Amino acid sequence: MTPQSDEDEVWRQIVASFNDTAERDSADQPWPDSENVPAEPTRRVVKPSEELEEDLDEPEDKQDDDEEEEEGEGHFVPPPPPPLPKLDLPAKLAWVALFGGPAYLLVAAMASWQMDGWALFTAVAAFIGGFVALVVRMGDGPPNDSGWDDGAVL
Repeated sequence: MTPQSDEDEVWRQIVASFNDTAERDSADQPWPDSENVPAEPTRRVVKPSEELEEDLDEPEDKQDDDEEEEEGEGHFVPPPPPPLPKLDLPAKLAWVALFGGPAYLLVAAMASWQMDGWALFTAVAAFIGGFVALVVRMGDGPPNDSGWDDGAVL
């Protein structure tokens, strides 16, 4: 028998026994019997702890004091975010062109406006021009306030 025919026979056995139920005795199981799940789950009774009963017996004004102390502890208030950077006129125009060109095309298409060739060209050119202007102005150097240390160099 060739190795290929042995492999084919094994696959035929696997496919033939696909829908068969697995009947194993405990000796064939790869896990201990203690880990087998019973057919019906056991019922558990959960009793409240004594601390909970004591908390229910305390007066409400004492609980209010505890809540005020807990509110003060561990509550993180983040600092206010830094202000947005001021944009110069070319950056503002680039952002307007980047979003204005496609916005015009979208509004014109949804409103079924008749668009001339020059309007389509202007909208697409504004989008491309705004994108190129922002990329060119982005720069590839470190920020001016980064200092002398550029980080780890290996």
